[in-house]
Amino acid sequence: MDDPVIIYTDGGCDPNPGPGGWAALIIHGNKVEEISGADLKTTNNRMELTAAIEGLRSLKKPTTLTLYTDSQYLQKGIEIWMPGWLKKNWRGSNGPVANKELWQELLGESQRHQLTWRWMRGHTGNPYNERVDRLCGLARNQLRRHQGAD
Repeated sequence: MDDPVIIYTDGGCDPNPGPGGWAALIIHGNKVEEISGADLKTTNNRMELTAAIEGLRSLKKPTTLTLYTDSQYLQKGIEIWMPGWLKKNWRGSNGPVANKELWQELLGESQRHQLTWRWMRGHTGNPYNERVDRLCGLARNQLRRHQGAD
């Protein structure tokens, strides 16, 4: 395993559901990488999941890392709800698990790494959390401009 990596992720829509953006900021030593993307028809939760998946996917080999998210849905889903979903064949208390295919992708990407999940309150001045929030908005706005040009 290499030196520890830190990833900050965020995702969101405006409105929800609607056009959405996701972003991840990957810190490894002195190197900082930013990745982001957007989807025309999606939800906040799908964008939060996509940000984490893409952040983890960007790591080329198994790594020790901490992933910070301001999404309780993401953090609780992976740490608290996932074991029950797996025992019940991807069923929750209200039926089939929403966004199952993304949760499955996230589980697969997570298992490659030695990963610690950390929830943090959003919009409290953390510069990395604020940056991924801005990147989400930029990706969403770029998609909207591109769609308007067609």
